[in-house]
Amino acid sequence: MKYIFLLIALFAISTGSYSQLTEVQYTMLYPSLDVVSRYHNDWTQKHYKNRIKDFKNDTLNFGDIVFIGNSITEQGRDWSVKFGIKNIRNRGIAGDVTDGVIKRLNEIIYFKPKAVFILIGINDLFNLHHNEDNRHNLKYDKIVPSPKYVAQNILKISRMIHRKCPDTKIFVRTLLPTTREYLKADIVIVNSYIKQFEKKGYFSVIDLYPLFSNDNSEMDKELTKDGVHLNEKGYVRWVEAEKRIIEAL
Repeated sequence: MKYIFLLIALFAISTGSYSQLTEVQYTMLYPSLDVVSRYHNDWTQKHYKNRIKDFKNDTLNFGDIVFIGNSITEQGRDWSVKFGIKNIRNRGIAGDVTDGVIKRLNEIIYFKPKAVFILIGINDLFNLHHNEDNRHNLKYDKIVPSPKYVAQNILKISRMIHRKCPDTKIFVRTLLPTTREYLKADIVIVNSYIKQFEKKGYFSVIDLYPLFSNDNSEMDKELTKDGVHLNEKGYVRWVEAEKRIIEAL
């Protein structure tokens, strides 16, 4: 698999043209329909495949700005409109986890974006706590090991992009707070690791967490529609936090 993708990368360098890819090479840029993450729930496994189809039908362009994430990113819809900046592409998949992002990086790497902005990990933490009372039941084998595992996967995503696309600027956002009490401590742990891993030099951190958090370390209720996902005020807050960064690219 790695050898085949290397050939694709070499082909891209030699031609500089997506249009000259063969159908086989083009297909290799996206996970096949039988590729899912063991950490996806049943709904996400179906939605993940549908979103990959959408991506194949609306491919990236070389030099785009790409937002990578889960439902919080996907529900932002047309980010170019939100920011008033062209060529911001939405690669959010509702329900996705860090492992799912790793499985779909070939497209990102091939098109060598100007910049990528990553917000991923909250669904991993949901899985960590989901069905905790059934850990010994083989039916529930999708439980994420730990907050550190989540952060290490975020580092892995950044490292993979950096090594294949050294000119791409990589920004990792801290996880947003929620109103779910059982997630609060783990979010803080993941965010702490993200900030520590910034020293490795693969990415720059955008610390969104305090911009959405109230005095109780929960999502500000004025910015959310359900304690996890953002409402329009929340997205306005997000744009205000990042517009100068994107304008400076």
